[in-house]
Amino acid sequence: MKLKLKARVNRSDAQTIRQALDQLAAKSSATKEGDEFIVEAEMEGASARELNRMLLSALRKVEKRTTLRAEWTSEDGNTERFFDYVLKKTVKN
Repeated sequence: MKLKLKARVNRSDAQTIRQALDQLAAKSSATKEGDEFIVEAEMEGASARELNRMLLSALRKVEKRTTLRAEWTSEDGNTERFFDYVLKKTVKN
C-alpha cells in the first residue's frame, strides 16, 4: 500500500529525521518551521499504523522525547491522523 505522509516532528533534528526516513526508503522532504520540522514523504507499507510506528520508533531511538503528529493518506483518499502512536481520527473518502 502506497501512503503519503504530512507530519510535524518536535524535539528532533534534521539529520535524525532524514536517517529515519531513509530507513523506511521514503521519498521525502523536511523543512524547519519554528521549533518543529514539517515532513512530507511517500512510503509503501502494510498500513498507516505500521509505518507511523516504524517512523516514530526510529526517531525515538535517537531522541526519546520526540513527538510526531502525522497524517497518512492512502491512494484511495482515506486519511488517518496520529499523535505519536495513537490513532486520533480516520477520514474516509
